[in-house]
Amino acid sequence: MTSNVIFNFKGQVAVVTGGSMGIGGAVVRKFAEAGATTIIADLDEVQGRLLESELRGEGWDVHFIPTDVGSDMQMKSLMEQAYSLKGRLDIVYNNAGIAIAGELVETSESDWQKVLNINLGGVYRGCKYAIPYMQQQGKGVIVNCSSTQAINGFMGWAAYSASKGGILAVTRQAAVQYAKQGIRINAVAPGTIMTPMNEKIFDEAEDPEALIQTWNNAHPIGRFGQPSEIADLVLYLCSDASSFITGQTFVADGGQSVQGE
Repeated sequence: MTSNVIFNFKGQVAVVTGGSMGIGGAVVRKFAEAGATTIIADLDEVQGRLLESELRGEGWDVHFIPTDVGSDMQMKSLMEQAYSLKGRLDIVYNNAGIAIAGELVETSESDWQKVLNINLGGVYRGCKYAIPYMQQQGKGVIVNCSSTQAINGFMGWAAYSASKGGILAVTRQAAVQYAKQGIRINAVAPGTIMTPMNEKIFDEAEDPEALIQTWNNAHPIGRFGQPSEIADLVLYLCSDASSFITGQTFVADGGQSVQGE
């Protein structure tokens, strides 16, 4: 699915965590095409370098920085390196995340801590180390990636839903805290998007086609979302078109969360 939405981010620096593929990769591409100096932050060096090479070959200013969002030291270094490129840091999209299935009573302590450290902790660190640069500038935008699982109950994803719910709380608190300093902070809550993470879930299912059809039927719009559709929303929230919006959660789920039981 393609988009005709046009944004202009020339002269700005944007960081995208989990930016090598899926939603993150789509956001990286759109920021780059909109003129931003764009940083791909990801653990996957192979995919990160491939995307960097691809976009640079098209003439865009893109930089891959290997980053584990679960590491305080690496996230601090990421923002330092991003700022050093142009002497500014305008946009951060905290997108990196993992999903480990399991109902509450069967989720191990190690899985619980891992999911919260990457998903919620990655957002915490992304905000913590980006905000001081934005304070210096008197302006900046952060978008955090949550999920419809933060809003509605789903079977079998206790740690994941907890981490995504925490992201919404952090987003609201930080938005209030830093609004008067020119920093806007919002969240997106995607529904089912055809990403490598979900493709892996389907591949591991006993009946992938049946699961895909079930998930399709759960959306009134009748299909999954595409990464580019979430990317358009992220770019809108980072643009001046949304200058009066902060502390909000934008759900993009094909109507899944508003239908009745």
